[in-house]
Amino acid sequence: MTVLALDALAALVPDGALLALPPDDSLTPSALVRALIRRNVRQLRLVGVPTAGLGVDLLVGAGCVASVETSAASLGEAGTAPRFAAAVKAGTLRVIDATCPAIHTALQAAEKGVPFMPLRGVLGSDVLAHRPDWHVMANPFTVDDDPILVLPALQPDIAAFHAVCADEEGNVWVGRRRELATMAHASRFSLVTVERMVSGNLLADERMAPGVISGVYVEAVAVARRGAWPGGVLDEYPADRAHIMAYAREARTEAGFAAYLARHVLNASAQDAA
Repeated sequence: MTVLALDALAALVPDGALLALPPDDSLTPSALVRALIRRNVRQLRLVGVPTAGLGVDLLVGAGCVASVETSAASLGEAGTAPRFAAAVKAGTLRVIDATCPAIHTALQAAEKGVPFMPLRGVLGSDVLAHRPDWHVMANPFTVDDDPILVLPALQPDIAAFHAVCADEEGNVWVGRRRELATMAHASRFSLVTVERMVSGNLLADERMAPGVISGVYVEAVAVARRGAWPGGVLDEYPADRAHIMAYAREARTEAGFAAYLARHVLNASAQDAA
């Protein structure tokens, strides 16, 4: 594991990468998203795990994204993700329909190193008509008529997320957000922003270890104080609901979005440069 500056961490995400991002309420790497936009990354294939939020909307609006696989794109109480919706309407973004259980199941297949995993609950839905890579088969363990859906393993090139802290071994503490562990285990490697570095080994602490993702899965970290803002971080700081609401209003138009980028993204703040 290497400790890098934020822009150097962003440089590890190549154009065209299959990049997994968590939803807004799960330690989203907002500072890294802003750094990727400043880097002018292109043709990203995003996976919202399991939904897409503000980070995805920013990347789509900035022209960084070729496709998004997700079960939803939303700013929560702030409403529709405006630049995502505009791109879908304009036909400039490929959307790969999924469901929350389907995305988690496909990641779990990659996590376990198996080519596919079965899933119930999607059979009979309209989603199947748009997913030729999903297959329905007969349950091989019964003679009864029992169809089952099988999903191919989903292995992102990179999982990116924020965390409270990292130690010298590259272990990162995410608390109860265990879906981030699934992302990290399933992906080729992880890039993590953290509030701070700590001494010692987090895995050696019985109280901390259950919320730790091993450094085995972490390629590099960068210290980015308040790096999830305007999202929140556990007991560190709450989500900035007023800012998200303001973004949702402003980003409804291309001009408003461009103004937002100029103020909050394109000129790196002291927060992002920390």
